[in-house]
Amino acid sequence: MRTTEDTLHHVEFGRGVPVLMVHGFTVDHRLMLPLESAFTDRSGWRRVYVDLPGSGRSPRLPAPVTADRTAAALMTFIDEVIGREPFAIVGISFGGQLVRHVVAELGAQVMGMCLLAPVVAPVGRRELPARQVLDRDDELLAALDPADRAVFSDIAVWQTAAGWAAFRDHVLPGLRAHHRDDARELAAAYMLSATPETRFTTHDGPHLLVTGRQDHMVGWRDQLALLEHYPRMTYAVLDGCGHNVHLDQPEQVNALLRSWLDALEAESAVDRALRAGR
Repeated sequence: MRTTEDTLHHVEFGRGVPVLMVHGFTVDHRLMLPLESAFTDRSGWRRVYVDLPGSGRSPRLPAPVTADRTAAALMTFIDEVIGREPFAIVGISFGGQLVRHVVAELGAQVMGMCLLAPVVAPVGRRELPARQVLDRDDELLAALDPADRAVFSDIAVWQTAAGWAAFRDHVLPGLRAHHRDDARELAAAYMLSATPETRFTTHDGPHLLVTGRQDHMVGWRDQLALLEHYPRMTYAVLDGCGHNVHLDQPEQVNALLRSWLDALEAESAVDRALRAGR
């Protein structure tokens, strides 16, 4: 594991082709760490988990804090830490909006993109399913700290011991670490000024989009509009998943992620063979 002090805080695992992991709103890179399971027994990938500005251990942005300025900070980070080599990228929720911006900015340098429950439409214009709780342990909830119980109950579809353990380990640390004033400011300018897909026609390469059937925060229907811009995108809507799809159904999400990595590796092998034959 490596860290760098002079840029956005991040941690890295492995060596090889970079794959950048971008978390969502008011959390930090720890939300993404369960995805490490997809890289078990797989070499050749340098996983870079970043804390966005004002999150985790990263420095704050100067005011004003907006989606556009957060995206610009992420682009600077990519330039500093990844440079001009090809890389893959994964984004969840608000991070899913940011990684689409990266695709619009860098084009073919991005080998492929994985979106987990990405933000597509602004609040108030989203097509959302009804709120559902699939299982609830009232005794567990009663034993939690009231503040923790409130944030957990607000998002979790599995309000059980297993659901709480995943939330406690991967969501709650970031919720406690983010800068709340910055979050309030960002919430008022949460959407990018230009939808990324309006800046290009299509982006080739293997892409993956996973949403939750019970995601009452960003939904799963609005994301269908992305498919026309990514002709090789696999789209899965998983039952038994709320907004944190990879925590609710980790085996299914990691299986899809492994298949996506297989496709990226195959694509790279074809490219190398074609270049060698020139």
